[in-house]
Amino acid sequence: LIFPTSLFFLVCFLGTSCETIDLYEKNVAIPKHEWQSSFKPQFKFIIKDTISPYQFFIVVRHNEKYNFNNIWLNLYTQSPGDSTQKVQYELPLANSETGWLGTAMDDLYEHRILITPRTQDVYFRKSGEYIFTLEHIMREDPLENLMNIGLRVEKKPN
Repeated sequence: LIFPTSLFFLVCFLGTSCETIDLYEKNVAIPKHEWQSSFKPQFKFIIKDTISPYQFFIVVRHNEKYNFNNIWLNLYTQSPGDSTQKVQYELPLANSETGWLGTAMDDLYEHRILITPRTQDVYFRKSGEYIFTLEHIMREDPLENLMNIGLRVEKKPN
């Protein structure tokens, strides 16, 4: 009985913390790897902590045949009891000097792109269910060679 308890504390110590700052991450598979503009993935979660600052990331997975250096998205946010707000983002995925900016595994690339300002704290104003919806607004429709799109929301580290 002492060994399992000691092992638990050792694992927590080696992992630097038993508490994770991750709040929510969900990635949605793009059907046939062709993102139709009519396909608008939704992400729903409950917020209880309105005191801590948060940061938001968009997660994009694509293969090497993706035709663009970026992706344009609308992010719709609905707070509890409020109307929907829309923000447009241009997310860089590659540049001319280094190529793809994300992490690679064979011919697949993953980008975790921070969309909240590093210098500004972002708070949830109300507790309750939040709904986020992503929509691509690229000229190509369907947008080919995208595997997944996702949203990550985490408490901002100190």
